Amino acid sequence: MPKRVADEAILSAVDDGFARQVAFLQDLVRFPSQRGEEHAAQSFMAAAYEADGYAVDMWRVDVDAIRDLPGFSPVAVSYDDAFNVVATHTPRNALGRSLILNGHIDVVPTGPLDRWVRDPYDPAIEDGWMHGRGAGDMKAGLSACRYALTALRSLGYQPAANVYLQSVVECTGNGALACLQRGYRADAAFIPEPLEPRLMRAQVGPIWFRVEVDGDPRHASGAFSAGANAIEKAFVIIQALKQLEIVWNARKVDDKHFHGHPHPIRFNLGKIEGGEWTSSVPARCVFEMRVATYPGQKLEDARAELEACIADAARADPFLANRPPTLTYNGFMAEGYVLEGADKMEAVLRRSHTAVWGEPLTEHVTSATTDARFFGLYADTPAIVYGPICRMPHGYDEAVDLDSVRKVTQTIALFIADWCGLEPIDPEVRS
Repeated sequence: MPKRVADEAILSAVDDGFARQVAFLQDLVRFPSQRGEEHAAQSFMAAAYEADGYAVDMWRVDVDAIRDLPGFSPVAVSYDDAFNVVATHTPRNALGRSLILNGHIDVVPTGPLDRWVRDPYDPAIEDGWMHGRGAGDMKAGLSACRYALTALRSLGYQPAANVYLQSVVECTGNGALACLQRGYRADAAFIPEPLEPRLMRAQVGPIWFRVEVDGDPRHASGAFSAGANAIEKAFVIIQALKQLEIVWNARKVDDKHFHGHPHPIRFNLGKIEGGEWTSSVPARCVFEMRVATYPGQKLEDARAELEACIADAARADPFLANRPPTLTYNGFMAEGYVLEGADKMEAVLRRSHTAVWGEPLTEHVTSATTDARFFGLYADTPAIVYGPICRMPHGYDEAVDLDSVRKVTQTIALFIADWCGLEPIDPEVRS
């Protein structure tokens, strides 16, 4: 039978190794691992896992190998530098339940550096918070997974089941999908996204799209002809989409999980560009938008509504009626996800959380998205999302609360001990 180790010993082991964990996290934050620039950070992760004695698999994500799988998102950027890393722990006797510990290495762009109080890749610590792009989202989670296992090993024990430490490229989720395609499966998955130490019950699904709007370029004076301003025409379409956002949010009353959420569906105008010359009427405008969908909402139905909204707005405009905009799906194309049928896994998390925090586990729903959907929807693997407290993710001066990182690491360590069971590293020690 798997070995039982006292909770107090595990919690103390995490504390004893926490200074090393913080130093590791600082080293990891120093890598500017934006999408398309992950290779150096992934090599660092691979070396760290190898130093821990794990078998390590590092590979470039092969888009052709995953494009026909459920959950694949359209690819609009290069994957030449998109590498996944998976470290595998194999027990001597697989007596427990297997586990995937999944986190993403890529970070979002910083925006203008002069708006940051400090260098986003200089992970300073102040008042218990580590600052830096990716410190919370989600390199802290990657550190928690590694050091939860390190704490158990420091006590002379290891999981009595297969454990897969996954460091993936997240943007659009194709990194997690590539792990499934490569054959990494388990009885459960744990994703320490920085959505606070609460159980995530449900998440939305995002859709990214790009709209190109043509204009009629003329002299800005209007002396010859007013033409048609592509930027202004783009806002005709944008305004129609924002009205559709209101309609979709009104549907929350019929959703079991999001009916109490203040604003579950957001149509975010993320990028816009247009025009070539200040004294010319713009000939073209391009904008990109991220919209959310409810769990259970069919993506084809959502796309049909978006396409109809754009087409109706164009038909109502005298110019656009003859020059309709072009819509392209260019990134995320993901379904929402609800954690269901995971009573045993949830019970283990509840016990682990209470032992660390001294209070019952609460749950929430989020208008963000995570890689949990791949495991839950396409691999019949319940996926828990539970992580540290992060301030300003995707914003200026992102920071992670280090005490929450410590406690989340303790929670994960207890979860592993209970879910996987433990066996002595030294086979001569009686179990």
